[in-house]
Amino acid sequence: MHDDLVQKIKADPSYHKLVSARSRYGWTLTWMMMAVYYGFILLIAFDKELLATRIGNGVMTWGMPMGLFVIVFTVLITGIYVRRANGEFDEHTAAIRARVQP
Repeated sequence: MHDDLVQKIKADPSYHKLVSARSRYGWTLTWMMMAVYYGFILLIAFDKELLATRIGNGVMTWGMPMGLFVIVFTVLITGIYVRRANGEFDEHTAAIRARVQP
């Protein structure tokens, strides 16, 4: 019985659209995160002087806000994904489940 339900879900065209949209969205956010993270790492590796440059007359350097940006960006991008997953993707999943269950 369980295998029959799985086969019905896999045969549903809406399921394929959902999987495709969710994967594409996830990979887009992944590539954005990788660009920010690896960009910061490359900046550390190749332009330490920029990161060590002081901001104004204080002791803070550019590396501190840039590192904080990476952390905040990670939290934001995770929140963006969770919001869409709990909203749009869950609605589509529930609709597919309702359509294929007897």
